[in-house]
Amino acid sequence: MNKTIKSLTAFLMALALAGCSSATPTSNTDGSKPTAAPEQQETAEEGTEELIAETVYVEMDIENYGTVKLELDGAAAPITVTNFVNLVNDHFYDGLTFHRIMDGFMVQGGDPTGTGVGGSSKTIKGEFAQNGVDNPISHKTGVISMARNSISMDSASSQFFICVADDEFLDGAYAAFGHVTEGMDVITKIAKDAKPVDDNGTIKPEEQPIIKTMKVVEG
Repeated sequence: MNKTIKSLTAFLMALALAGCSSATPTSNTDGSKPTAAPEQQETAEEGTEELIAETVYVEMDIENYGTVKLELDGAAAPITVTNFVNLVNDHFYDGLTFHRIMDGFMVQGGDPTGTGVGGSSKTIKGEFAQNGVDNPISHKTGVISMARNSISMDSASSQFFICVADDEFLDGAYAAFGHVTEGMDVITKIAKDAKPVDDNGTIKPEEQPIIKTMKVVEG
């Protein structure tokens, strides 16, 4: 019985993630996976730009909470890291929020609409096993990964999530691309403070934690 309940819980959480990514405007309809939306977005063509295949360090300052430092693994997920770094360098994330928070699972942000259905101007190839890509990063506590919708494996855009638990059941289905090196206590506090209005982790606009700035820094 316990095994059945655990399996169902993992399934529902995975669904919620599917609804928390940032491909094009779409919403999280499953309540437990990071998903995104697949609308009028242009999918980035491979080979049109030089990909980052090295380690990149990013610093995120969250209003009223503190600073989170990330180490991105370009060797494991070069397309994902390149897209993320480009958005950071364009100041895309500055002023955006964490719109979906599920304590014991993950915190999700990076949607310019703050609704879970927004994204940037393009989507990228999903770098994970189910999409034919060997990605060795497991969704452990502190790992950062891309949200996407459940319709297309290549629907990730700007929405990302950070695991606040060991979420290995997401391995192979989402593009993990780095981890928190400092400030996991900040992410944990955000998860603990959140007051979702539904089982999908939706946060009221006025209560969404704000990303003041995000920038690439020296390691």
